[in-house]
Amino acid sequence: MKLLFDLFPVILFFAAYKFGDLYIATGVAIVASIAQIVYLKLRGKVVESMQWAGLVIIVVFGGMTLLFHDETFIKWKPTVLYMAFCVALLVARYAMNKNLIEAMMKAQLKLPTAIWDRLNFAWAAFFASMAALNIVIAYRFPTDVWVNFKLFGTMGLTLVFVIAQGLYLGRYVQDDSAGS
Repeated sequence: MKLLFDLFPVILFFAAYKFGDLYIATGVAIVASIAQIVYLKLRGKVVESMQWAGLVIIVVFGGMTLLFHDETFIKWKPTVLYMAFCVALLVARYAMNKNLIEAMMKAQLKLPTAIWDRLNFAWAAFFASMAALNIVIAYRFPTDVWVNFKLFGTMGLTLVFVIAQGLYLGRYVQDDSAGS
């Protein structure tokens, strides 16, 4: 359910684009992102840093798209968001000595520090790759292709990455019931 909730603005963007155009879809994505945060706040839930970052970036880049009637800004939005995640992971780890992936997942997994570092770097590299790929798709293909990639391509690539990560981590996960 959390995944669907997180994808809510992207799904609405996709649907609005299919029934309208990029500018209608951009407006819908901005409203959906704001509604998402308002919903969480009204329910007393914590709004994660990534959600705040996503909101700011969609409002700024989507707003510029609507204001200047130029689709370039909305096409840059995923790249900026992915690079923000990449930089956050690397700066936290190497400048502040804090592994954000470990902080998010340590309750579910017990891993050696070296593996947490590899995992953190792998996520940073994944986000950097997705940022670059978004720009390639945005500039080398028609907007229809970019919109489809934004929903289906990014979701598919993320799923493949998570499965590969799971297979890699399978070697390091300890079965607590083995000692019983």
